[in-house]
Amino acid sequence: MAFLVQSLWIVAVLLANHVAVSASRVAHSVSALPEVVANDNRLPAGKLEKGVLKVSLAVQMARWHPEAPDGPFADVAAWSEEGHEPQIPGPLIRVPAGTVVEATIRNGLADSTLWVHGMATRPETGDSVAIVPGASRTVRFAAGRPGTYMYFADAGKIDYANHEREQLAAAFVIDPPGWRLNDRIFVINIWGDAVGKEYRNALAINGKSWPYTERITATTGDTMSWRIINASTRGHPMHLHGFYFRVEAMGSYLADTAFRRADRRLAVTQQMAERSTMLVRWSPSRAGNWLFHCHVAFHVVSAAARLDPPAGDGHSHGDDPREHMAGLVMGITVNQRAGSAALSPSPTQSVNRLRLFADERPRTGRTPLSMSYVLQRDRSEPRSDSTEPPGAVIVLHRGEPTEITIVNRAHDATSVHWHGLELLSFNDGVAGWSGAAGRLAPMIAPRDSFTAHLALPRAGTFIYHTHLNDMEQLTSGMYGALVVLEPGERFDPATDHVFVTGWDGDSPHLMINGDSTAAPLKVAFGHRHRFRFVNIGAADKIVVAIRRDTIPAQWQPLAKDGADLPKNQRAARSAIFLLDVGETFDAEFNAPARGEYVLTIGLKRTPMAYTRRLIVK
Repeated sequence: MAFLVQSLWIVAVLLANHVAVSASRVAHSVSALPEVVANDNRLPAGKLEKGVLKVSLAVQMARWHPEAPDGPFADVAAWSEEGHEPQIPGPLIRVPAGTVVEATIRNGLADSTLWVHGMATRPETGDSVAIVPGASRTVRFAAGRPGTYMYFADAGKIDYANHEREQLAAAFVIDPPGWRLNDRIFVINIWGDAVGKEYRNALAINGKSWPYTERITATTGDTMSWRIINASTRGHPMHLHGFYFRVEAMGSYLADTAFRRADRRLAVTQQMAERSTMLVRWSPSRAGNWLFHCHVAFHVVSAAARLDPPAGDGHSHGDDPREHMAGLVMGITVNQRAGSAALSPSPTQSVNRLRLFADERPRTGRTPLSMSYVLQRDRSEPRSDSTEPPGAVIVLHRGEPTEITIVNRAHDATSVHWHGLELLSFNDGVAGWSGAAGRLAPMIAPRDSFTAHLALPRAGTFIYHTHLNDMEQLTSGMYGALVVLEPGERFDPATDHVFVTGWDGDSPHLMINGDSTAAPLKVAFGHRHRFRFVNIGAADKIVVAIRRDTIPAQWQPLAKDGADLPKNQRAARSAIFLLDVGETFDAEFNAPARGEYVLTIGLKRTPMAYTRRLIVK
């Protein structure tokens, strides 16, 4: 189902403050259906003998508890290996290159033809196999090219405008010769139903929704190799806290592309299109608790991502910060390697100390409150009702020890996540999770404060934003850009231009640098201008572009997520870039001639919403 339709259902539910209490809240209701088992994708299905994998699969109705075992449930069609429990995601098919797959598939549904996709040699053309109710069919094919893929099924004709049925999907991995099986496979599955004004959905990673998703454990210095499979029809910008990962391959259920070593870019957030895959590697260097999650707010907050959301308007988390998150979130605990020294916080005699105030004031417009983080610029504290959505651009320098004290003068608790920074876990800004057992980062309560120690090992463009009560705070302005320069470098607004895109309210009304319109930007001819773009809206990709008349100008891409791009990705090209939520992008623009250009920033799926004239003189 298209993301727009689904997100509008969710927005309608949030704004209407109307959440149904479904029958699934009765945890111990009588059912003859078998229970779904969450599949951690560690054990492949079938039997491999003499180069042939024989596997028997079935689809049947089952009861799925994506959260607690006695929590809300949905009765869904689910895959199983014959003789075993139904699973979400479905049974893992994993074979070495050169294998022939012989799969027998039984349709155990009473009233729906099963359309099976992905049971073919890779790369494939997308053909499907139809199996009528009660029937079985055997398919035999060479596995094909190594990569990360999936197979999935549609049970009957699905109205994707009102339903999602991506729980009927599973991983299909073909290993290259000599591949060591030390990786992990994580599959995103979504089930959803629209009934009147309600939209119930279950968003899961390997069959479970936060806080019931698997906890990943690692040790400093480990090499983490992850295959991520987005089996849903929604897009997901997947974000890792505290560390960069290297993108080694990307693909779909049809084909996969492994990047050459020189083309593997670093990222902290990577957009995943519907039914796409990726292979990433990363190495934790700092102990503590971290997160890996989708950065679309509607996919990770309780009001939108739980099967039966809590009553209320989705804006309150109470006293338990863990109630803020749900859905597509995984927790990672990194332990210190024995015999290695743990990193220490920045020294208390830090050269650079800043104060950042969480402020609010009444507002007439799309949000009840104007909220933002306000930087203290001199000896006087800003007024308590001063807001500057977005927050001021914080400019720091690589390697400079920095402390930022956040003082909360808003009505509710907050927290600040330093998105993209490689720092110690306790400072990461996820209340109730960041840190380690016995010392977890607190919520910053009203009239209280918290001091974050920032490590700044690289120069680049980053984000600071709330990581608590997102649907109120994030869409009211509590975010900003953080620019880290090389030592001795000076930030010059005449040649360094920052554009921060957020939402004004729960619907996608874009605000760029706190406004939807702007005066012309005059830039000097013959100078290199750095454009830094940040997308920290609640959802949706944006397109940024510079044109002259209707023709795209040229720019030189420099960095993504604060990390320099590989050399061959920094060649001059058309000045158009697609930026997902939680991503930053830097490019250098050197106008070839004086005159008027146009900068546009807008949603991918709608006409451009923001236009600013660039006058090159």
